[in-house]
Amino acid sequence: MLSKRAKHLLKILVNRYIYEGQPIGSRTLSKDGNLGLSPATIRNVMADLEEKGLVFSPHTSSGRIPTVLGYRLFVDNLLQIKPLTGKQENDLRQQFATECNEQHLLEQTSNLLSNLTNLTSLVTLPKCCDKSLRHIEFLSLSNQRVLAILVFNDAEVENRIIHTSHNYSANELQNAANYLNAVCKGENIKTVRENLLNELQITRQNMDKLMQTVVEMAEKAFDDVDDDFVMTGQTNLMKFAELSDIEKLRDLFIAFNEKRDILHLLEQALKTQSMQIFIGEECGKKVLCDCTVITSPYIVKDKVIGVIGIIGPTRMPYERIIPIVNLTAKLLGSALNPH
Repeated sequence: MLSKRAKHLLKILVNRYIYEGQPIGSRTLSKDGNLGLSPATIRNVMADLEEKGLVFSPHTSSGRIPTVLGYRLFVDNLLQIKPLTGKQENDLRQQFATECNEQHLLEQTSNLLSNLTNLTSLVTLPKCCDKSLRHIEFLSLSNQRVLAILVFNDAEVENRIIHTSHNYSANELQNAANYLNAVCKGENIKTVRENLLNELQITRQNMDKLMQTVVEMAEKAFDDVDDDFVMTGQTNLMKFAELSDIEKLRDLFIAFNEKRDILHLLEQALKTQSMQIFIGEECGKKVLCDCTVITSPYIVKDKVIGVIGIIGPTRMPYERIIPIVNLTAKLLGSALNPH
């Protein structure tokens, strides 16, 4: 439990550190606190906050900065959200007023969120729990690669380049596509993958060449078909001193490129079905220990089918970012809902 005085000083310290990026000393707090407290009294309060693990001194003689625990207390209990002005909200709504296809809408949302926050934004592709396969085609590319063209309900098209075990002829690929179109047309894509592959795996040893081709194409074309996201503004993170270390940036960009760590976090956010704020080590990955990830779900037909979010330093203006992420998620859901 913190006293009212301690909470007030912690709030001032976190706010000043967010906007200044420098450790905050007791003398600075005494001028800014409006409490009429001496620097000595404030030093005692700061010592208590440090003992509770809410702040720490990065250097012996410096002021203090918030810990992850300090940020968490600040966000959960002390933060005063700044609602968007009427003009800001109208401007944001206007961005979603023009109809466009799903892929363009997701890319537009990611760009918009990055531009509004000056951070890294991401938008997960909609979970395909309601996607039905209408048609599939395979086109041979060079170097054991195949272009899979998947057409879902509402004529939504998704192209995927898959790497195969060897080069397939155009005829082999056409036969595999014919088989899948005959067996899977109109089926839920997740069910298609699970049922088809389970059935075919059992008889893999006795398959003819066609069925071996079908198995490989189905495994790779339908693999993690909705486990992806659109990301924008990665270079925005280079502006923050705490993330500008070359090693940190390299590790972050590798994580963005490989996607695995980010997808794991987004999957957690999707399961909670509400706005989530992961601070520092709460993200669960060392590469994100100096970052905060804020996510909010978007809803279609009363179902959460994806999340949007931002990645930035733990020292971010939470009171401004949170309402932007929240409203953008609602607008994306509305734009994706059939009229």
